[in-house]
Amino acid sequence: MQQLGELDYKKILICLTLYISSLFAANTLGIKLMPFLFGTHLSVAVFSFPIVFCMTDVIGEVYGKKMANNFVLAGIVSIFLFLFYSLISTIMPWAKEGLWVQVGYNQIFGLSARFAIASLVAFAIGQYQDVLSFFFLKKRIGEKKFWLRSNLSNAWSELFDTIVFMSIAFIGIYPIQTILLIIIPWWFYKIAMGFLLTPLSYLGIYLLRGKNEVKD
Repeated sequence: MQQLGELDYKKILICLTLYISSLFAANTLGIKLMPFLFGTHLSVAVFSFPIVFCMTDVIGEVYGKKMANNFVLAGIVSIFLFLFYSLISTIMPWAKEGLWVQVGYNQIFGLSARFAIASLVAFAIGQYQDVLSFFFLKKRIGEKKFWLRSNLSNAWSELFDTIVFMSIAFIGIYPIQTILLIIIPWWFYKIAMGFLLTPLSYLGIYLLRGKNEVKD
């Protein structure tokens, strides 16, 4: 782990902002499904959630395992707080002037609260698996081949995350068959998105390290 200066703290803050924003985009927007290939479905969260896994790999590569785990902890606390605020907001009484949006509000944010619970459990399992497997592979493979370590750890951890999240979030809302048709393509799509985002991960590492470019 490199010596941290004022510029490093600013970079870390920007990365944490991107990390948390992508996480909340996935949690709040992910209820929307879009059609995919061969009758399968994808949640729109596939556009934001891969950033979450890539970010912990980038931060871990530059600043070490402890900093990556700090990001995961920040994500868990953020989701927990969102769940708490959602609960308070939905149980508070309505003013008659706002009743026109009551049904839609309670439906969306009630499901968002369920999404938050699913995300809290799946996120904790998936993200800690990601950090653990990333640094396990780093010991086995070495400092080089970040792209391989990142994509392998993401594929493994996103499998856990996807199964746990979809099970908690969608059981009772969609039929089991539909859930399976979401899980399988979503997992593969997230892996593909992670692979396509690899050049951005290298760019992120370069920007964070400055002249100390990624070893590969």
